[in-house]
Amino acid sequence: MAAGKESFDEFWQHYLRHHAQGGTRMLHMLCTGLAALALLAAIITVDPLIALAGTALGYVLAWTGHFLIEGNRPAMVSHPAWAFQCDIRMFRLWITGQLKPELEKAGVA
Repeated sequence: MAAGKESFDEFWQHYLRHHAQGGTRMLHMLCTGLAALALLAAIITVDPLIALAGTALGYVLAWTGHFLIEGNRPAMVSHPAWAFQCDIRMFRLWITGQLKPELEKAGVA
């Protein structure tokens, strides 16, 4: 999808379809959780390098899911800010048990 031509809701559907495989979603959950823990550790220790390293490692693992499991490019390539919002949204929906209806709405079995 070309950036700037779709709404956020359309991008959200696109994002979910690019995370159709459970393995890719699990890698993203792990990575988002890792980045959040790294941010918390960075705040506690007042060491921003921890947040930077945690975020970088998280993206490497998440992108691995796209290249090795999904066989597609990360959605971040077309719209980085919205992709970040979608990462957080997917994580929140997964934690609260509300992700499945969103996946079904996007056509992901």
